[in-house]
Amino acid sequence: MSVAPLQITEPQSFFSRYLRWLDVLDPTALLSSEAEVENSRALLEKLGSASKYLTQDKKVNDAQKLCEASLHPDTGNAITTLFRPPAFMLCGTPLAIAALLPHTRTIPAFLSQFLFHTYNAGFTFYNRNVTCKPNKIQPFQPMLLFGYATYFSVLGALPQYLMNKFPSAAMQTFMGRILPVPLVTILSAMNVVAVRLQETEDGIEIKDKSGHVIGVSSQAGSKAVKETALSRAMLMGITAMIPVALHPLLSRSRFILRNSKALGPIKCVATALTFGAMIPVSFGLFPRQGTILRSELEVELQGNTTDSVLFYHRGL
Repeated sequence: MSVAPLQITEPQSFFSRYLRWLDVLDPTALLSSEAEVENSRALLEKLGSASKYLTQDKKVNDAQKLCEASLHPDTGNAITTLFRPPAFMLCGTPLAIAALLPHTRTIPAFLSQFLFHTYNAGFTFYNRNVTCKPNKIQPFQPMLLFGYATYFSVLGALPQYLMNKFPSAAMQTFMGRILPVPLVTILSAMNVVAVRLQETEDGIEIKDKSGHVIGVSSQAGSKAVKETALSRAMLMGITAMIPVALHPLLSRSRFILRNSKALGPIKCVATALTFGAMIPVSFGLFPRQGTILRSELEVELQGNTTDSVLFYHRGL
């Protein structure tokens, strides 16, 4: 059952959003019961717009963090626990490590890519903008998500297949060290675009400064998807780059020369730390409540309001 959309004031500067996400991504929020989430929602609804002036109050601040971590901004409904923002670090980190580190065979490489892209597609789907009203009914949405994940997994495992098929030094260097970073960056962005493609075609709701819906805009939908895709690409691109950049530095160190088997675990730890550190950066790169100029909207919507700036939910 849908309830009122979640109304929480968002920091405007990137650094403030980053600090806010550090709090919201606290994994202990996943342990909160349904009753605790409902009590937090009820408190914010009772305070209404006054809650933004009471952020120094610990009870109000904790309620805001729990609601941001558990409820969808468009509907106010609870997000499936596995796909809540705090779960992205717990579930995504081991999947990212498995997908980014080298394999020796193609099938394990494909399976690790499949699990990674499947979870990312699910997270994107559950945290998308749900105000999009599709013009065409898609009864096979789960199958589409499965198809996207499979397609991206094949592309992600392709370098391993080519490395096994063509074991030349040049092929090993290109496929093993040069290609993975841009490939995972592009595939991560494509994953977001594929899952949320309908928003760019059918549009999403835009609101004025008073919170009144003035229409549905595909321009706003395209901007929301683009910003989310860029933030996800940055997350995975930087995470993928760290183990590749560390390899030549570590492989020449005295410690690794004496303990060559330690290189793999060190790269795993570096990947995990980078991924975890980049999640709040990625989520806070653009405001969750995005803005679009009235002049950028469709002509038929520009006459619906006199506000120069309109608002929309970007999604994650």
